Amino acid sequence: MDFSTGMEERLVTLAIWVMQLAVVLALPPFVNGMVRKTKARLQNRKGPPLSQSYSDLLKLFRKEALVSANASWIFAVTPYVVFGTTLLVALLMPMFSPHPPLAWMSDFILLVYLLGLGRFFLALSALDTSSSFGGLGASREMTIASLVEPAMILSIFATAASAGTMNLNVIASSVSPTITSVLNPSQILAFAGLFIVTLAETGRIPVDNPATHLELTMIHEAMILEYSGRHLALIEWASQIKLLIFFSLLVNLFIPMGVAHDMTLVDLLTGMALFLLKVAGIAVVVAIVESTNAKLRLFRVPDLLMVAFTLSLLSLVLRFLIR
Repeated sequence: MDFSTGMEERLVTLAIWVMQLAVVLALPPFVNGMVRKTKARLQNRKGPPLSQSYSDLLKLFRKEALVSANASWIFAVTPYVVFGTTLLVALLMPMFSPHPPLAWMSDFILLVYLLGLGRFFLALSALDTSSSFGGLGASREMTIASLVEPAMILSIFATAASAGTMNLNVIASSVSPTITSVLNPSQILAFAGLFIVTLAETGRIPVDNPATHLELTMIHEAMILEYSGRHLALIEWASQIKLLIFFSLLVNLFIPMGVAHDMTLVDLLTGMALFLLKVAGIAVVVAIVESTNAKLRLFRVPDLLMVAFTLSLLSLVLRFLIR
């Protein structure tokens, strides 16, 4: 009896590993395509098909990766560091289940540091080729990161205060799926702060425009101008996975309905279906925000990020005042 129970638990754990790895690798290009398609429809355009992001990645993987003669080993290793750290973060994130594959290291502080490590290497690689645009993009990226990270940490602190831990799977398990909990003022403020952080961290309008190549407005694109082939494919894929990571934070920490708390196959499949539905909803909201707002001037971006910080701070204060 004990042997069969142990085998069943191991099979469920293996199923979670396989399902989450498949979601993390296959879903991000689709989510990116959904945002682009929704934006096109809102602007009365047909837009690219939902499979366009997959085609773009496949095309890049087939091309040769060119490396500047002035570049060091940092330039060549950065795409693998960025993709590896982003994939690691995605595997410690609770998505359709509060028990992710790397649940034992599912700490939010670790998540911030892993994403920061990828950003650090990307900024170094932008400087490595001695490109003026690379230096411009790296400087802007690090400036925005210094403003984004405090707001992001505070928004999660507001939710973690109730759970008494920074472990993401424990936080996701402790958040009540009731309407009263979801509409709690502290939760709403933290959600708004993290949503602004999501736009900034993933390079979306009004902070950045992922579709632009105008020299004076580029941030993320300026850092990867020198990349091509499989190196560029890995960086683009990592950016799409990062978008899914922040969408997962939004839906699982603030809209926890449907998270599979029971370790059965039926509950896991139901949780995955609801997770995909919630992510699709957030993608539509992001597309609406991008279509109804213009990109901010660079000197106005700190004002927006200060709003995110203030909302997150108010959420944390309310969490201790309203118990």
